[in-house]
Amino acid sequence: MKENEANMVFFCGRNNPALGNKIAGYLGISQGKARISEFPDGELIIKLEENIRGRDVFIMQPTSSPANDNLMELLIYIDCARRASAERITAVIPYFGYARQDRKDEGRTPITAKLCANLLATAGADRVLVMDLHANQIQGFFDIPVDNLGAEPVLRAYFASKEFKDLVLVSPDVGNIKRARRFAEHLEGKMAIIDKRRISGTEIINQNLIGTVKGKTVLMIDDIIATGGTTSESAKLCKEHGAKKIYVGATHGVFCGPAVQRLQEAPIDEIVITDTVPLKDKVAKSLDNLVVMSVANLMGEAIRRIHNNDSVSSLFNSTMNFELPFIGKDKNNS
Repeated sequence: MKENEANMVFFCGRNNPALGNKIAGYLGISQGKARISEFPDGELIIKLEENIRGRDVFIMQPTSSPANDNLMELLIYIDCARRASAERITAVIPYFGYARQDRKDEGRTPITAKLCANLLATAGADRVLVMDLHANQIQGFFDIPVDNLGAEPVLRAYFASKEFKDLVLVSPDVGNIKRARRFAEHLEGKMAIIDKRRISGTEIINQNLIGTVKGKTVLMIDDIIATGGTTSESAKLCKEHGAKKIYVGATHGVFCGPAVQRLQEAPIDEIVITDTVPLKDKVAKSLDNLVVMSVANLMGEAIRRIHNNDSVSSLFNSTMNFELPFIGKDKNNS
């Protein structure tokens, strides 16, 4: 452990221990020790097994499925650290659940992204480090500092190694145009946009493809693959318009509901995600075209800079050449 990191303590919740191990490895520290058990009725008990008084504490836990359990575990962890007199507590959330409910698009519905922001601050978090929020404006829901990292440097490094010819970046919806444009500029590709209309949380209709993909290699970039509806329908539309090969890149591989079946049936050559969400064995075995990249070094570097009060803003710069050792490509998320 480096001398200036002696005051840092990094805890990892139970949801994604593989990513936690990689982050601790990048930082060159051992994970903080804690004991987690349950009352007979399922209530959690968390006991920190080392002194954190006056120390800089980082608690990592993605709030993916089961979202309620993992969110509650994170909140209890934070409260435990606050009551143990930590100097500063940073909630490290690779995947921020409940982010898709970020506005009232019809009457009598909640804004769960704001609710979760309030819960984290009330529990005792002093700042939050997240990866690719579903909507950037969610940062404004917090009354504490938020660092919203993007996985673009990791995904770009992988796709740049492919040295694509005749590449077209396809935005699967209007909300991803900026993201697709950044990839297009870095990978020297052209742009196309899909005009999408959503029927429900699981069904969408793709209406029009704006741009040309005939005879081209298509790369679709999104922040999340959940049920796979947008991804699969967009791939089919591109294939119908004559796309030669189709690649998909996304930060969060949630893969819920009918996602696996949809992606198996879609004309996709390769799906590249990161390890922000733990990959289920069933998904890994079912999708032969799946590649998992690690964001451990990117998140570890952000944690190091936060701890040392260094600038984190350069990590947000999507044009930077972010090179760190052992950016991983791994099929088993281990």
